[in-house]
Amino acid sequence: MYKPLFLISVFAISSPVLAQDDASTAADPRGSDETRITVTATGTRSEVEDTGQAVTVVGRDEIEAVQGFDVARVLERVPGVTLSRNGAPGSFTGLSVRGAAPDQVVVVIDGVRVADQAAPSGGFDFGTLAAGNLAKLELLRGSNSTIWGSDAIGGVLVASTLATTGLQGSAEYGSRGTAYLTAAGGVGGENGYLGGSAGWYTSDGFSSAAAGTERDGFEQWNADGQGRIYFSDSFEIFARGRYAEGDLDIDGYPPPSYTLTDTAERQETRQWSTAAGAVYDSGILFLAGSYALSDTQRDSFDPAIGTAPTYTTHGRSDRLALNGEWRAIGPLLVDFGASYEWTRFATLLDLPRKTGIGGAYVQVGLEYGPVSGHAGLRHDEHQDFGGATSFGADLSYEVAPDLRLRASLGEGFKAPSLFQLHSDYGNAALAPEKSTSFDLGLAWHRRGEWPYAAVTLYRRDSADLIGFVSCFGMTAGICAGRPQGTYDNVGKARSQGVEVEAGAELAAGLTLLGSYSFADNANRTSGSAEFGLPLARRPRHALSVMAEWDLDAVVLGGDLRWVSKSFDDAAATVRLDPYATLDLTARVPLGKRTELFGRIENLWDEQYQTAAGYASPGRGMFVGVRLK
Repeated sequence: MYKPLFLISVFAISSPVLAQDDASTAADPRGSDETRITVTATGTRSEVEDTGQAVTVVGRDEIEAVQGFDVARVLERVPGVTLSRNGAPGSFTGLSVRGAAPDQVVVVIDGVRVADQAAPSGGFDFGTLAAGNLAKLELLRGSNSTIWGSDAIGGVLVASTLATTGLQGSAEYGSRGTAYLTAAGGVGGENGYLGGSAGWYTSDGFSSAAAGTERDGFEQWNADGQGRIYFSDSFEIFARGRYAEGDLDIDGYPPPSYTLTDTAERQETRQWSTAAGAVYDSGILFLAGSYALSDTQRDSFDPAIGTAPTYTTHGRSDRLALNGEWRAIGPLLVDFGASYEWTRFATLLDLPRKTGIGGAYVQVGLEYGPVSGHAGLRHDEHQDFGGATSFGADLSYEVAPDLRLRASLGEGFKAPSLFQLHSDYGNAALAPEKSTSFDLGLAWHRRGEWPYAAVTLYRRDSADLIGFVSCFGMTAGICAGRPQGTYDNVGKARSQGVEVEAGAELAAGLTLLGSYSFADNANRTSGSAEFGLPLARRPRHALSVMAEWDLDAVVLGGDLRWVSKSFDDAAATVRLDPYATLDLTARVPLGKRTELFGRIENLWDEQYQTAAGYASPGRGMFVGVRLK
């Protein structure tokens, strides 16, 4: 479908170019890939040590060590994270943070919020995000609508694509007819920067239906670019853009049995996003203003019916935002911002509908010696449901050298999606979902430093959760005029638990990193038949252990992942069995700029499901080469 010829060409010419330019892999002169820097806590750049919120930053080196297209394999290393996937590569992949629903996590890619506005509950599909183009992942775990507004109930994930000078690339091939090519490059200096990256992925896949035999393949093309012009040491303008187009084979529920099985159905997805704006930074005052756009279109086809799409969706958001930080007096700082977002959606069965939401916040902070603390307030006004106010506060205190006590309180809300408000199943009277979260922890050093350890206790209470209400046999009340059902604020939930991380260099070149999460996620809806039952697809235990051994001539690695049982339904009747997988990796340096790499995924060919009826990948072997 897609032609990766230019990627092959770039990859082929990269080697002599790299040999001529010793600075080819240097970061953009105004950027940084340091894992100690995050934007998730305050909305502007700050050090992880200066926030009491639970933040994990995964840098480029770790992303490359994991290898491959699938970003889920990287995110599973982070405590508090579990994922569910509807089958083969490219299928819908939902990210749950501390038991929050996938649509309750804000996802930002290169400064653009990328939720699919046409999805029934919003949210982002991680099956469409390629790991090979990413420079950095930042995940804040906990409610933070004070800074981020709607959707920040479970947390915030910020992804940044590559911004390097010179040229680099990679190519890999492996099981199930899988091929993955990437290329990245750019030029930069004192006057500006221009660069980007691109990738092409294809796989014959496997049957998404666990009971099926026909392979469901996936092919995706993606590209991103960014440019900046520096007018002075304190002022610059920027523009960024990202495009991804994929073709996915899917399984369905054909008559007469209406059970999940092999079908010839497929889905085409087109995503594009862009942002442009300006940044002023005098040292005392920082200001960033931008316009951003995110657009997602999906077309579904069933050859058994015809060549025309059987269903289409189109969601779009346009957002104006201003963020800033004022370092008023010494250790006192004030973060502030305002935004307005217009969203719209349409489907094959629903006429175009739109809405808007705007808000503003202010957060006062004190960072002095061993103490860093922040407290802030935000208010949003929604075109349909009215206002929502969010409060947040955090404290970080160095109780001993390199040992920090962290605590935070956060409130979150999620506006009803356009589908929930205005589709044939919609309810225009919906209120936003709400949450309040607390966490308390100790951190010794930080992730990426050896030794490292952290433990965090947390709790989040959510109310007014939006659920689907069946109207079968009912014609009165909320079901009047809605024979197929509707949405209502019917749910409450509580998520609480503990997260533990630790890492150490056990011997020269041998490092070990692990994380464990215990999560008690329960339905707390009074009078509900599901009161006290675990939330669907939320396992209580998740363990990840990662090891790497650098022997100079070769670097060996391993990722062990164990996840306890869970249930696929709210009534806790459909069990998802526990599972354990082991991935092995190897990297062989060939000079300063080139390395061979390979991996075995799911070494013992574990058969497991993260969504009932949908298969997961078996054992696979992959080899490749990278020009760094």
